[in-house]
Order: sequence, then C-alpha cells, then structure tokens
Amino acid sequence: MNSTKVVNVIIAIFLPPVAVFLARGWGVECIVDLLLTIFFFFPGMLYALYIVLTS
Repeated sequence: MNSTKVVNVIIAIFLPPVAVFLARGWGVECIVDLLLTIFFFFPGMLYALYIVLTS
C-alpha cells in the first residue's frame, strides 16, 4: 500500500464522497456515495473504502 492509497483511505473515512471523486472522478459511483453519505454516513464510508481499495 503506497502513501497515496493511505491518504485516500483516511479521506474515505472522514469525507467519503471526496475520496470516491479522487479515485474515480465525477460519475455514478460518486453520486451513489454522495447519496449514501447524506442519508446514512456509515454505508457511504464503507462504499468509499471499497471504491478506494479496489481502484
């Protein structure tokens, strides 16, 4: 795990939509994560961690 991925994981914990945006850009994944974070923070965080760790 390089330092960029570690920083992205930390961002995913505190600001999930930003982490998804940095990993994949503005697209469906970012919109889904934004909605998950608005309604329920924890699922948004898990989804962001999944996106960051698989990219």
